Parts: sequence; structure tokens; C-alpha cells
Amino acid sequence: MQNSKRHPMPCRDPLERNCDFKEVALGYDEETAVEEAKRCLNCKHRPCVSGCPVNIAIPDFIALVAQRRFEEAYQVISRTSALPAVCGRVCPQEKQCEAKCVRGIKGEPVAIGRLERFVADRHNAADPVKKTDITRNGKSVAVVGSGPSSLTCAGDLAKLGYSVTVFEALHIAGGVLVYGIPEFRLPKAIVQREVEELKAMGVDVKTNVVIGRSLSVDDMLKKYDAVFIGSGAGLPRFMGIEGENLKGVYSANEFLTRINLMKAYREDSRTPVKHGRRVAVVGGGNVAMDAARCAKRLGAKNVSVIYRRSMEELPARAEEVENAVEEQIEFLPLTNPTRILGDENGNVCGIECIDMRLGEPDESGRRRPVAVEGSEHILEADSVIIAIGTSPNPLIRSTTHGLEVDARGCIIADENGRTSRPGVFAGGDTVTGAATVIKAMGAGKAAARSIDEYIKSKS
Repeated sequence: MQNSKRHPMPCRDPLERNCDFKEVALGYDEETAVEEAKRCLNCKHRPCVSGCPVNIAIPDFIALVAQRRFEEAYQVISRTSALPAVCGRVCPQEKQCEAKCVRGIKGEPVAIGRLERFVADRHNAADPVKKTDITRNGKSVAVVGSGPSSLTCAGDLAKLGYSVTVFEALHIAGGVLVYGIPEFRLPKAIVQREVEELKAMGVDVKTNVVIGRSLSVDDMLKKYDAVFIGSGAGLPRFMGIEGENLKGVYSANEFLTRINLMKAYREDSRTPVKHGRRVAVVGGGNVAMDAARCAKRLGAKNVSVIYRRSMEELPARAEEVENAVEEQIEFLPLTNPTRILGDENGNVCGIECIDMRLGEPDESGRRRPVAVEGSEHILEADSVIIAIGTSPNPLIRSTTHGLEVDARGCIIADENGRTSRPGVFAGGDTVTGAATVIKAMGAGKAAARSIDEYIKSKS
């Protein structure tokens, strides 16, 4: 009888890894991967595939792993996924493909994400990036941003013969994959490998170009047959409470960007980030987990995650929460900040909070947190990181004619990426607000198909 439990992911010791930025998860070895793959029931109706936003042929690649045909397994994945090594690490499989795995009915689902990572890592270690000769069709597309939706869209269009140019505002391509996700979860060399694969297909990547300043979407439409906007949601939100302008208060976006992209934790950094001793992180998503774990690695003695709902309702991946607990991150559920306290020099010295209880469900279906009167209390803190969400930067929408946006500032686009402006398509976080990497990739794939149809209809 096959094992009802999945094979655990080997990880580094928590008290060793919380002092550096090396990758936490070590990955399956060959024997473990093969044994895990053999747990797959190869279901006739393939429910796991329907749970994948990019529709990877999951049973097919897993069957090949079980037969030790690893490179063929990689080719199956890469037919529909542009970023297998990335998705194997950061995709929330437990809420998508693995959530529909039949194995999970009477045990634990097959570790689909871990097998995807194994296959991708094995391919990348053995196979250098090679130039791909693709016949061009004489049409061109501009892609704004270089995050997961943009990289996926660019890759799919390049395979169809389009000349694709990607424009990135930062000095390194990869979008949120490089500035938002820490090295210990997603090594930057893996992201750069995926970018190099695109370049090998003929995709031109231009960095340090701010669309809306250096160049506008209107300008692009004069040169390109279509434009895809995948510029993400990098504008941080704040709570609007007293003390958010004090020294030592960061948005999670700034905090993570300075650490991940600018290496501000180094002693010789030109733009150092404060090494707090007692750090409070406000929020409960994956970004909050990343910020808290980074703060610990910067040497914080105490890191507390403040979340206004219960632990059961934390939106972060269970795996990330477990890793954070192992790394001695403290969780303060049913707690909400009311103001940030400062000393006479304008530095953070504490955070005032109030206890919460769960009331009736709100419009999201979750029970609404309600303040408990008279429960105000003060937590010691010399740094506060706000991780309560982001929205799209208004620069592109404010400099593009005829581009409709919603009340949140997100570009309005249909399921195929079509916007109100002919020839302009959009997808990923700039449309949905902050979401997952794999959902952004799915949007990029849908937009690529739509762009191909649009350009062909104009020919």
C-alpha cells in the first residue's frame, strides 16, 4: 500500500538559517522524488490540472519522474509554464493543484510543487541556456514590466514569432520575483536564469526605463503592434494611524526591496536599512512573513507579527507560517495597531495596540474583527513594518489616454487581458491587485493568446 503521507521537504536548521539569507528548503534528492511521484494515482479526470492557473499536465510529468525520465518531465512542464523553478518554490500549490489531488481525500496530497522544483532544478543544473532559433513573423509587441505576468506573456509571444521588447523600471529584470521575495525563499540566480532563457529566445530586455516618464504607452503604440502592461502593484498601503511618519517605520515593499535588491543589510551599503532590535510587522500575508523573517536575519532580538484576525485566518501560506514559527517569530493574533509611538528624536519607541474579537462575517466571508473596549496596550518596538497590501503605481494609468481603471486604481481588463484601449492589454497584479505569482502567469498566458488574435485580425 502506498504511503498516505507525502515525503517531507528537507530544510536547514531553523536556528542556523534565521541568521543568513541562504535558501531554507534543500529540495528532494532523486530517490525521494521518485518515491513521491509513485504516490500519484494518475486519475482519469486529472482534477489537479484544473487547479493549476497555467494548466500544467501534472499527471504526465509526475509519471515521467516515477520512471526517472526527468528531462522529459521538464519538457512537459515547460510547455505551459515559463517559470517552473520559480513556481516550484513560491506557488501556493496547497490552495490550487494539490487542493484537488485525490490523494488528499484519505491522506496528504502528492507534493506536486516539490516535484516541479526537483525537475526544474535538475534541468537547470545539467542544461546551460541555449539560443533558440525562432522564425519571426514581422510583428512586434512591447511588454511593460518584467514580473511573472510579463515574463510569461513575453515568452509565449516570442515562441509565436513576435519580436518582443520588455521594459523594466529597475536595473534588474524579474519584478517582484527579485525585489519582493527574499533570497532564502527564491534565490535570485534562479530568476536570472529564467530571464536568460527569454533572451535566448530573442526577447529584448531593456532596464532602467520608467514607462510614463522615459516613454509612454501612447508612444509605444506608434512603434509596436500591441502593448502588454504587467507593471505589478508596487505602491504600498498604510493604515493612516498616528506615527507612520516616524523614523523606523517602513512599508514592507520598501523594506524588502532594499534588502533583496539593494543589499541594504550589508555594513558597507550606501543606503543601509535600520537593524531593529524589537521589530513589529503589521499584516498576515506572505509579504508579512517575508518581512518578519528578513528582520530576524538582520539580527532582531524579537520580531512580532501583529494580525487583527485569528491564526486560523492568516492568509499566508501554511508552510511560510510554520517556517516563521520555527525561526522564533512571535505571532500576536487578534491584535490591531492604533498608533505608533515616537521618542523626542522622532524615532519609533513603541506601538499601541488594541485586542480584537471576531464578529459577524464581512463581504469577504471572513468574520469581521471588532475592537475590545479597554484593551489598549503598548508593545516595545524600535522598528515597524507595514505589510497590509499594495496597489498599482498611478504613473502608467495617468499618462495613457483612454485607459479605464477601477476604484482601487487597477487597470480594468477582461479575462483575456483586453483593456478599454485598443491594442493595449494588461494582466497580473496591475489588474487584480496583489495576488500570486502563478495567477499572474496565467494572466500573462491569456493575454499572449489575445494579443496574437488581435494582431492577426489587423493583418
